[in-house]
Amino acid sequence: MSTVTVTLPDGTPLEVERGSTVEDVAYEIGPGLGDDTVAGVVDGELVDKHAPLTADVELEIVTESSDEYLDVLRHSAAHVFAQALQRLYPDAKLTIGPWTDNGFYYDITGVDIDEDDLEAIEAEAEEIIEEDLDIERELLDREDAFERYEDNPFKQDILETEAADDEVVSFYTQGEFEDLCQGPHVESTGEIGGFALLEISAAFWRGEEENETLTRVYGTAFPTEDALDEFLEQRRKAEERDHRKIGQEMDLFSIDETTGPGLPLYEPNGKKILNELSDYVAGLNRDAGYDEVETPHVFRTELWKKSGHYENYVDDMFLLDVNDEEYGLKPMNCPGHATIFEQNSWSYRDLPVRYFEDGKVYRKEQRGELSGLSRTWAFTIDDGHLFVRPDQIEEEVLATVDIILDTLDTFNLDYTVQFATRPEKSVGGDEIWEKAESQLEAVLDEQDIDYVVEEGDGAFYGPKIDFAFEDALGRHWDGPTVQLDFNMPERFDLSYTGEDNEEHRPVMIHRALYGSYERFFMVLTEHYNGKFPPWLAPEQIRLLPVSDDNIAYCEQIQEELDDFRVTIEDRSWTVGKKIQQAHDDRVPYMCVIGDNEEEAGTISVRDRKEREEKDIDIAEFRDHLETEVEQQRTAVTFLAGR
Repeated sequence: MSTVTVTLPDGTPLEVERGSTVEDVAYEIGPGLGDDTVAGVVDGELVDKHAPLTADVELEIVTESSDEYLDVLRHSAAHVFAQALQRLYPDAKLTIGPWTDNGFYYDITGVDIDEDDLEAIEAEAEEIIEEDLDIERELLDREDAFERYEDNPFKQDILETEAADDEVVSFYTQGEFEDLCQGPHVESTGEIGGFALLEISAAFWRGEEENETLTRVYGTAFPTEDALDEFLEQRRKAEERDHRKIGQEMDLFSIDETTGPGLPLYEPNGKKILNELSDYVAGLNRDAGYDEVETPHVFRTELWKKSGHYENYVDDMFLLDVNDEEYGLKPMNCPGHATIFEQNSWSYRDLPVRYFEDGKVYRKEQRGELSGLSRTWAFTIDDGHLFVRPDQIEEEVLATVDIILDTLDTFNLDYTVQFATRPEKSVGGDEIWEKAESQLEAVLDEQDIDYVVEEGDGAFYGPKIDFAFEDALGRHWDGPTVQLDFNMPERFDLSYTGEDNEEHRPVMIHRALYGSYERFFMVLTEHYNGKFPPWLAPEQIRLLPVSDDNIAYCEQIQEELDDFRVTIEDRSWTVGKKIQQAHDDRVPYMCVIGDNEEEAGTISVRDRKEREEKDIDIAEFRDHLETEVEQQRTAVTFLAGR
């Protein structure tokens, strides 16, 4: 019998008989590992331990100690939910139920349930877990599978698409329940230690809006109850910091179905924060030698065809017919910047050329994927594009990474870094890829940055460095990026005259410091829990007159502090209520102004940490606040240590 080569994580090759399963290989390595095997990762894909190996592969054995074990457990938890649902609602039809980063979901139809029904379904699921049912894999001819699902068009659709080339398909059974599924799964329902159903939403079959609307039930599972409790507590904290909730409380932004989904409306408070963010990043760009440019919101689609984006993005583009000519709202800014570069003649002495733009872009995400500011149809990218000689790549990437690190430090954000290398399908020669990758890696090493190498995860047009924000709750969000691009200069025939008087092709660098303003705004709102640093806060100082007689003095103070965003609380409330409202509104500083302060020409200062001091000189307070804002401190510090 012929053999295949299995390459283990440490690089060791192992010859096994063709058709051997993941579990067979584990036993070949050692009986203990074979007994502990739950699943396998074959060429990066999580598979059942009974999956046969028919070609040379890279293989990692998954056990209970593996990171992937949680995915397997949650996949089984999705089946537990489905079984519980059908015990209580026999008419329920199942569609798909994958694991996710935080748990699982299952899309269902044929039954009308809401949030109030989850408790009963969860209780039934707990019974199934308690029953400790064996989870067994069954192979069935594809045609027989069609017969089993003669009344379920969704499962038939799966058989006609994902399983179209399979003569035999797999089912998983536990007790009376069975489901068409590729796996993998744990050995029994009893392995699930903690189980919870979280919420319900609507979803479209296959994510396509023209398809049937389904009910999506989200849940999660963990090996232990303690791990589940920790997750639920983290979720509770996240709900308290939800930017949609805080945005409404602080009048930052809104999304109105009347104007359209995924199209945020920034209210005055939100726009003040956006302006500060824009001014900050514009200052960094100008100091780094970038020139500001501006491109329109709409282009002829010929531009996107020229850049190569049309074929990849056309389904996500908003297209317009203008006098029988096709236009599109721009899904990205880079083709416009490449066109600006193209319209000029450049010498090698002129490079690098650096452009920046706060460019609004539009991408037609599925409605079910839209969520507050994290996923929108319209968003603004703090885009930067550099056109450099190949010998300038390392220097420019180093400078860009320096700016990104300064930005992260300014906002007191932790981060993780991924270095993504050449994918299987790419443009550009081996030499330029190898040199570019070595230059990017040299930058990360020079900066002493911890990073993870994502082999083959680069863009088809070049390697990249991605930064992910880590917020106060330890969650990660896509953020800054540095990407090399060998493709667009080729497509736009960009060139510069070299020292040899010959035409040469520049390399393009895509760069963003925030990513998008919308997502960054979301991250900051939740990271700070709405308690923005004083320099960012939409309202920096609120003056609280003890009575209407003190309003005139408050107006005088407001003039003396006119470099800041200052308001006067002139509603006929008690001082206690005014203070409480200012705290609820997360205002950094409150100044209580009564007769004593007015007679002395001073103020009483209180901050949102509930520290307070009386008889403060106005000039002293103003000078400190100027320093606090100028240094972009993240905390209120005037009363600290006094």
